[in-house]
Amino acid sequence: MKVAVPIEGEMIAEHFGHAPQFAIYTVDGDVLKKEILVPPPHEPGVIPQWLSSLGVDCILCGMLGQRAVAFFEEFGIRVVSGVPPMPADEAVARFLAGSLRVTPRFCGGGHGHGCGGHGHGL
Repeated sequence: MKVAVPIEGEMIAEHFGHAPQFAIYTVDGDVLKKEILVPPPHEPGVIPQWLSSLGVDCILCGMLGQRAVAFFEEFGIRVVSGVPPMPADEAVARFLAGSLRVTPRFCGGGHGHGCGGHGHGL
């Protein structure tokens, strides 16, 4: 299994579409491998396609739009949104242990919407 987490430093990014980097965790039995990658430029549908090409099965994130969820689902990528602010390593460890508690958070997409006006559709 591969899990992607948008990050700023070691912390989960507030919104995946503006994350400067993604941590990609490959889980193989008890072995956990982590890679840090820079995503392609932010355009609708680009990040889900990119993560799919890397073989990602699941994304853990803070917030994203409903349109983004649909893009991820088209590529067969499970979305776990509403992950509270924490180090990405901790979030993945909790997710794998089944103890990650989330409150799904979605924003409306587009410019000037209710999650800070940072303009995204994915």
